[in-house]
Amino acid sequence: MIASVNITHEATDSGGQYEARVEDSDASGLLTYQRVDANTVIADRTFVPNALRGRGIATALVKRLIADAVEEGFRIVPQCSFVRASFDRHPEWAELRAD
Repeated sequence: MIASVNITHEATDSGGQYEARVEDSDASGLLTYQRVDANTVIADRTFVPNALRGRGIATALVKRLIADAVEEGFRIVPQCSFVRASFDRHPEWAELRAD
C-alpha cells in the first residue's frame, strides 16, 4: 500500500464516484456507483490504471465505500467483480450487502 492516497467522493441524486489520487502519479483509480434509493447503491465499476495496480488502490476505494455505508446507513449491491470479491473476503461486511 502507498503512503499517500487521497480519496474524494462526488455524489449526485442518481449515483457518484470515489476517486483515488496518488501523490507520485498523475493517474487515478475510480469506483463508480448508481443510487437505487436512499438505502441502496449498486457498486458497478472499479478501475485502477496499470501504473497504479498492485498498490492497494482498489481496496482503498472499496474500504471508503464501506466506511460511508456504515456512516450513512446504506447497503451495497456489489455488481462490480472486485467489490463482490471484497465482500467475499470480508464476511464482517455481510450486513451491508444488498443482493
